[in-house]
Amino acid sequence: MIIVLGIGPGSDDLMINGSSQYLEEAETLIGSSRQLALFPTFKSKAVVLPKLKDLEIFLKAHIDKKIVILASGDPLLYGIGNWVIKKFPGEKIQIVPGISAIQYFFHRLKFPMNDVYLTSSHGQVPDFDFLLQHTTIGMVTDQVTGPYEIAQEIKKRGQHRQVFIGEMLSYPDEKISVATELTVKKRNYQMNVVIITNA
Repeated sequence: MIIVLGIGPGSDDLMINGSSQYLEEAETLIGSSRQLALFPTFKSKAVVLPKLKDLEIFLKAHIDKKIVILASGDPLLYGIGNWVIKKFPGEKIQIVPGISAIQYFFHRLKFPMNDVYLTSSHGQVPDFDFLLQHTTIGMVTDQVTGPYEIAQEIKKRGQHRQVFIGEMLSYPDEKISVATELTVKKRNYQMNVVIITNA
């Protein structure tokens, strides 16, 4: 059985109650080094998340065991839960929700999430003409299309937006910046979420 466990944006206080039950019952715990560091008592059964191709091979070979895969944020919001469901359609899979980094960021800013368009730039080129038709957008970004690149796309279209950048959300070194498309700096942004609004 594969259990994909959403562990929230980073801070262990944001994990849902009951997460420990899945961890205790796991025969193997899979996650990134950063994720596994949150659970130091589970070292004996921990496996550092390999590349997805290798993870697929590992899961097929151990499908009869109880495997817990850690997922940052929510597993089904641009998370690994989607990949697991697609790759193992006939297997017993349980997805345990978590608080997404996008959700957390909206709450930190005290912004309502009604009618928000949620997306990600991970491994894809966003359709900015479509995105900028929305009043508010929440986006998980990557190193290719991050805050600066988003700002340039807004400028290219002669539009004006407020851009909120949340880095390392819920971690001790959390950083929140507020800018417009004209003032977003060109720099390396740590693990981040961007909220774009014209409200």
